[in-house]
Amino acid sequence: MSSIYQRVIIKLSGEALAGGKGIGLDSDTIEQICIEIKKCYDMGVQIAIVVGGGNFWRGKDNGIDRTTSDYMGMLGTTMNALRLQATLESMDVSTRVQSAIEMNRVCEPYIRRRAIRHLEKNRIVIFAAGSGNPYFSTDTTAALRAAEIDADVILLGKNGVDGVYDDDPKKNPSAQKFNTLSYIDILNKGLGIMDSTATSLCMDNDIPLVVFGIDDPKNIVKVIQGENIGTKIRRIKNDA
Repeated sequence: MSSIYQRVIIKLSGEALAGGKGIGLDSDTIEQICIEIKKCYDMGVQIAIVVGGGNFWRGKDNGIDRTTSDYMGMLGTTMNALRLQATLESMDVSTRVQSAIEMNRVCEPYIRRRAIRHLEKNRIVIFAAGSGNPYFSTDTTAALRAAEIDADVILLGKNGVDGVYDDDPKKNPSAQKFNTLSYIDILNKGLGIMDSTATSLCMDNDIPLVVFGIDDPKNIVKVIQGENIGTKIRRIKNDA
């Protein structure tokens, strides 16, 4: 099968790269994720990746101010981005890391036109360091970059869950999974799949989302091919 999308943003949490360990990096897990990304790349899909940093730092130390904590998290995302790049390039996939904070010795600065040009030249682009600003999540970065590069969709890979539910399925076995939702549903129901800033940005720019389970990396290809898994989030007529 071929892809139903031409250009996508894949959002990976830092925890997704840690496997079952929760922290750090798990080589086997990263390799499996990259194998599936390569399959999508071989279909001709233009792929950008936004990666989180929660496997290194989640800002839980109350002795550190929020701004410093967020910058530490951005450094964690950069380590994850470089690790993904190394694995993808070992599979002969041309890859570029672009950081929202300048680190010229290790990666490119984020420049929108250059990122688009890389995609057009069949290179995967990994966006590191979030948006470069404290107080903004990597979910918001995914929405921002998707709008900037005119991505068709954001593919939001989640650990331990295969879509969006009306309650925590780990705590409530009766929790119901949604097949489709609107952005307003996410905001009004307080569904914690993305922060409100990211959700509003997607709504304002009419960027579709697909939330799916990343525990099985093969789901990346299934979503790219349009299989009916996860939860689809999009604008409906009543969205403000």
